[in-house]
Formats: sequence, C-alpha cells, structure tokens
Amino acid sequence: MTDRALIASLACGGAGLIVLASFLGSTTMPIDRLAAALMGRGDPADMIVVWEIRAPRAFAAYIVGATLAFCGAGLQGLLRNPLAEPGVLGVSACAALGATLSLFYGAASVSSLLTPLAAIAGALAATVILAITAVRLSSVVSLILVGVGLSSFAGALMALLLNLAPTPFTLSDLISWTLGSVANKSYADLSLIAPFLIAGLALVLWKRRDLSLLTLGEETAQTAGADLRSTRLFLVAGTGLMTGAAVSIAGAIGFVGITAPHLVRPFVDHDPSRTLVPSALLGGALLVAADIGVRLIPTPAELRLGVVAALIGAPIFIWIAMGQRMSHD
Repeated sequence: MTDRALIASLACGGAGLIVLASFLGSTTMPIDRLAAALMGRGDPADMIVVWEIRAPRAFAAYIVGATLAFCGAGLQGLLRNPLAEPGVLGVSACAALGATLSLFYGAASVSSLLTPLAAIAGALAATVILAITAVRLSSVVSLILVGVGLSSFAGALMALLLNLAPTPFTLSDLISWTLGSVANKSYADLSLIAPFLIAGLALVLWKRRDLSLLTLGEETAQTAGADLRSTRLFLVAGTGLMTGAAVSIAGAIGFVGITAPHLVRPFVDHDPSRTLVPSALLGGALLVAADIGVRLIPTPAELRLGVVAALIGAPIFIWIAMGQRMSHD
C-alpha cells in the first residue's frame, strides 16, 4: 500500500467514525434526521444535538487522538524507541498538574477557560525545561531522564493535591479531570488550542527529514547534514506544545501515542518521517471509536475516555514491550 492510499484510507475511516459519533449517543437519531441535520436542514432540536453537542465532542476526540499519536510518532523517531510516547518527557504530567492546580484553587468557577489555559501553562513550563536540556546536553538518555524526573515530580504534586482536597466536590473534580474526557467540549475549546497545535505541528514538520536520518545513527545523521541539537529543540518544543494543548481539553489520555505509531510503522517501511501523518489519522480514529464506546457501554455513570483508552491500549503496550524484550534476547 502506498503512502497516499494509506493516508486516504485512514482519513476516510476517521471521517466515517465522526459521522457515526454524530449518529450515536444516549438517544439514537434516525439516519434521515441525521442527514438532514448534517446538511443544516433538519429540525432545530436535531441540529443542536448534532452540531452543538455530538460533533464538537467527536472533533475533540479526533483532534486529541491525532495530536497524541503524531507526538508519539515524532518522539519515537527522535528517541529511537518504539515505546516512547508524549508522557515519556513529562509534558503530559505537567499539563495535568497545571489543570489540577486551577481546579484545586477554584479557578474554574471564575472562567471555564482557566483550566485549559493552566494546563497549557504547565506544558509550556515543562517544554522550556526540556528545550534547555535538549540544547545543553548531547545525550538523548539525559533528555529522557529529565523527562522522567519531571513526570514523577508532577505526579507527586498531583497526589498531594488529591490528598489535600478541601471538599469532596473538589476531590471529585480533580479525579474526574485526571481520568480524561471530551464530554461537553465546544468549538470555543478547540479554537483555544488551535494556535498551540499549529505552532507545534510546524516545528515538528520542519525537522521531519532529520527523523529519517536519525535511523542511521547520530554520527551518520550529522554527516548527512542533520543538526542534532536544533532537531531535538524543535521536536521537543513542537511535541510539548501539541501535547499540552491536547491534555488541556481532554485530561490524561494514555497509550494512543504508543499504539497508533506502532500499528502504522510496518506500512511505511519503519520510516519515522513517513509515520507521522498516518499515525495522527489512526490515533484520531481510535480515540473517536473509544469515545463512541464510552457513550454506548451501559454503565450507571458514563465511563471516562482515559479509562477506556487505557483498557484498550495497555494490552497492546504489554505486547509491544514483550516483543522488544524478545527481540533483544
């Protein structure tokens, strides 16, 4: 399968799932009413359900899944490790810490935009630290260790906030956010993160050629013209911006960044630069499918998207890890 055919197939599959997500919900809408609402000629109530409730949620799930998978593919190419994903450098944890701090101090009651802005601020803080590390240190291992340290520290602070939550309602809000969800998202939420997504995307795509060169080794890549420090800086900054934006509207969503690139890689001859776009398209489709499951699984309370994504992604992660172990033995 050519790259164009793969991209076209994944794009069509994702579009189909978004339409399906608009059709399915707590109340199933007949196809004729859905079609009329999608074309803007249906009953006003149907149009509100489709365009103001279901469609923004489906778009949010797709954008978040695509972002995390794109970042995962980029980091796996940079670190030359198929088990890398956006959380490995601690950006996700710092973004989550920013959001939980805003919830802990009641900033969300002032404005609903303060929580995503706080998450983006946390991600930017982590990105600055990692960018400085990427420029000053020449070792990828050092970069990973700094990321692990950031993730552990942010996780400890979040646990502290949960422990010190002043009321059960605050504790419930903190836990609900960290479990991940795209429910009740609007076009305003998507427009808020758009500048960060576009800036991060541009940074990563600017250095996508160097990802292919890195598969030959760092010395060979430098000989071929790759500037490793600027490559690390651009990729870390780009994936940091994008991950922070995704976490800011969906909370903690794991495993998409590992799963999608791994599934795509065999179809692109394991070329990291060619993995980026197909991984994003597959990641978006996977998260929309998971969110459809969230809405349809009969439970007393709606499951959180992060929980369902982990239930699907964790077994695949174990499978990948076992495969890596056996290949080294």
